[in-house]
Amino acid sequence: MPSAIQCRDLRKTYDGKVEAVRGLNLDIQAGECFGLLGPNGAGKTTTIEILEGLLQPTSGQVSIFGHRWQENEREMREWLGISLQETRLSEKLSVRETVNLFGSFYRAPRSSDEVLEQLQLTEKADAWVGKLSGGQRQRLAVATALVCNPKILFLDEPTTGLDPQSRRQLWDIIREFQRNGGTVLLTTHYMDEAERLCDRLAIVDHGQIIAEGSPADLIERLGGHHVVEFAVSGAAGSTPDGWKNLPSVESVREDEDLIALHVKQPHLTIPALLEAIDRQGCELRHLTTRQASLEDVFVRLTGRHLREE
Repeated sequence: MPSAIQCRDLRKTYDGKVEAVRGLNLDIQAGECFGLLGPNGAGKTTTIEILEGLLQPTSGQVSIFGHRWQENEREMREWLGISLQETRLSEKLSVRETVNLFGSFYRAPRSSDEVLEQLQLTEKADAWVGKLSGGQRQRLAVATALVCNPKILFLDEPTTGLDPQSRRQLWDIIREFQRNGGTVLLTTHYMDEAERLCDRLAIVDHGQIIAEGSPADLIERLGGHHVVEFAVSGAAGSTPDGWKNLPSVESVREDEDLIALHVKQPHLTIPALLEAIDRQGCELRHLTTRQASLEDVFVRLTGRHLREE
């Protein structure tokens, strides 16, 4: 069976000089939830718009289930459900009218009542869109993507601005779509979301993939399974290279006033760290230990947190 989404040597240059995408390769299997992560300006949106058939690449090939946009555009559009980060819907239409409108664009849409029930919008079916809360609007945007009965769901930061309960409701909807055989391509600024939902993901920076794999694999490749974060005052302290010489430390990162040690055996590192701090005449102001996360992978690879501009 061909890949759900495949692209080879994808490139997009604007005005002949700005390279938004630079030789990007992806291979997303049917039934996967695949995450595309990267800092702002990394080329994610350009890549997704090319994959969706909304933007022509400068060069490279894209195929959806083995078909190319130049050859089967009408049929391929039936396979895709797309939910943008901000979907502008008519505020004077009701929720049901909105879903019916989007369903009318396709040859074999799902029942609007079925989709509204799935998105927990049945009680709001006759309400105007303009009267919905932020979470309800976001669920409606996903409903407009699901009503076409898609094989692939493109979700661009679907939970931005949602409260924790609404986020988890949307996670359940994504998982249900995937359990029924659907493929999901997700972008998000929430690393915990990517870690929970994605089977595999790619981190993009400057238009290129700099890391790819399952969340667990990427964390494993970080070099340390645990993170010891601390802050000291009262003395200059040691250099990053000095902290790296502590037992079991794989790498060191400075993050504002915190120092993060990626370690494999924190029970060996922490006593040696406390001894070194005392020996240098420093005062320990903060100390925590936790499991390494996808956020740690991202910061180490890009030098930035995902929400930094």
